[in-house]
This record gives sequence, C-alpha cells and structure tokens, in this order.
Amino acid sequence: QVQLVESGGGLVQSGGSLRLSCAASGRTFSSLAIGWFRQAPGKEREFVAAIRRSGGTTFYADSVKGRFTISRDNAKNTAYLQMNSLKPEDTAVYYCAADGQLGPNSGTYYARVRGYDYWGQGTQVTVSS
Repeated sequence: QVQLVESGGGLVQSGGSLRLSCAASGRTFSSLAIGWFRQAPGKEREFVAAIRRSGGTTFYADSVKGRFTISRDNAKNTAYLQMNSLKPEDTAVYYCAADGQLGPNSGTYYARVRGYDYWGQGTQVTVSS
C-alpha cells in the first residue's frame, strides 16, 4: 500500500508561482511513476504532468507546458510540481497519483486517470485575477 500526501497549495495572484510536493510512503519510491492531476468544480479530473520512475522522462498537458515543471527526489521519497505564470484557469484541487507498473514511454499512457493505483487527498490551488 502506498500513501501519498500533497502539500504546498494556497492562494496566489495571477502570474505568481507555487510549488506542490507529494510525499510518498509504503513502497520504494523509485519503483513508482508519479502523476499530477487536477479537478476544478464541476469538471472532470484532468492530467497535468507525469514523471517516470527514474525521473528521466516527463510528460505534460498542453495547457501547462512551458509553465509547470514536474520533478522528483527519490532520496526524499518526494515529487514536486513547480507552477509558474499561474492563471485563474489553473484553479483546482491538485492530486498526485502513483503508478506501480512499469509502463511504456508514452504520454498517453501516463495521462490516464484510471492508470494510477494510488491517490493523495489533494491540495487546493486558487489563482486570483
């Protein structure tokens, strides 16, 4: 069983930055791919970014490409989502998720909500205009 705990959310003005953290326990962190997803009120959960086990490959949704950066520190069992140039439309609850399977090198694969075995409780990000 894997436990994921997100932190770092909050209220920020448009154009500002936040860094989200996802702390994992219960399994060797380097054996997990990590994804970040978000869900705004009344909308479906959507993919934001993902990083494979070694951290050498990352994937991003088009809406955040160039603004967000996903990274991981396997020694600290933690993944991060650095969010810059935030926009009001980035407002959502952000979730990290873990996939214990060795998946293909495919952004489509890691963008699937159903592809993740474990989820955190979420952290609210609110961007004011």
